[in-house]
Amino acid sequence: MADEPLVLGIETSCDETGVGIVRGTTLLADAVASSVDEHARFGGVVPEVASRAHLEAMIPTVRRALDQAGVTLRDVDAIAVTAGPGLAGTLLVGVAAAKAYAMALDKPLYGVNHLAAHVAVDQLEHGPLPEPCVALLVSGGHSSLLLVPDVTGDVRELGSTIDDAAGEAFDKIARVLGLPFPGGPHIDRVAREGDPSAIDFPRGLTGPRDPAYDFSFSGLKTAVARWVEARERAGEPVPVADVAASFQEAVVDVLTAKAVRACQEHGVAHLLIGGGVAANSRLRALAEERCARAGIRLRVPRPKLCTDNGAMVAALGAELVARNVTPSELDLPADSSLPVTEVVVAAS
Repeated sequence: MADEPLVLGIETSCDETGVGIVRGTTLLADAVASSVDEHARFGGVVPEVASRAHLEAMIPTVRRALDQAGVTLRDVDAIAVTAGPGLAGTLLVGVAAAKAYAMALDKPLYGVNHLAAHVAVDQLEHGPLPEPCVALLVSGGHSSLLLVPDVTGDVRELGSTIDDAAGEAFDKIARVLGLPFPGGPHIDRVAREGDPSAIDFPRGLTGPRDPAYDFSFSGLKTAVARWVEARERAGEPVPVADVAASFQEAVVDVLTAKAVRACQEHGVAHLLIGGGVAANSRLRALAEERCARAGIRLRVPRPKLCTDNGAMVAALGAELVARNVTPSELDLPADSSLPVTEVVVAAS
């Protein structure tokens, strides 16, 4: 184990300052400082608030991760950082910090793709990734289906959301139902007391002529809001648990159906689910049911590794170091729209 790369990973793509330390495929530290409480009163993430929170949290979070791992900065073999996609201002904080550490320590720097990191983190729990695998990534900013022959250099986008991401839809419907921000965990909790078949909400982009692997949740969001508004106008009580359960079922039904279809049509026997929405209990259960019926092996990291964290960045960085991938230059940019096909920002 001592000869495996020791990598420090920094994640600041949204509202959580994540610092992880990984040796090979072994997680040594996963420190997170979240600014979610500062955004709750706005009902969503405010980029400027998030950026300032990252500035304040960066050094203490790095120190906490080092203490957890029982190592020093001098022990680290490389620095990895999320270079994109994400919020431009928050990405800049993480990239600037990573550059400073890399320059001060004279260590190689890897600017990595946030989505590829969500795939790589599963190695910390379930071992080396099957090659190829299909990855379903669902979060507040992304809903993507990827074919992953090689997480360090060959990631292909099969489909993505054309409007709201799944996590964004959860936040908006939680607001409609009077539930707190972030909406995902609260809808998941309330839905357990409801009937998922109570209301037949629409399943977006599931028609025979629709794109097979793309997602759309805007129409579903509108349908739920109008259903709730109609009840309120009629002076009738809104069955919050049933609405939450039916909405959640509509989302996970589409996500899992398209993911299984992608595996079948590409001859891939392994499905990996990642991103913050992967912590949803109904998504996990339905994916397990459908994968079992289709003969597909399902891999889902534990919930803490599904949400944004530095461990996932360190995991991808360690894999890049192990495979002798050329590091990024110190002038690497933060790219809020970095395509998933660019796993690591190449040397210029």
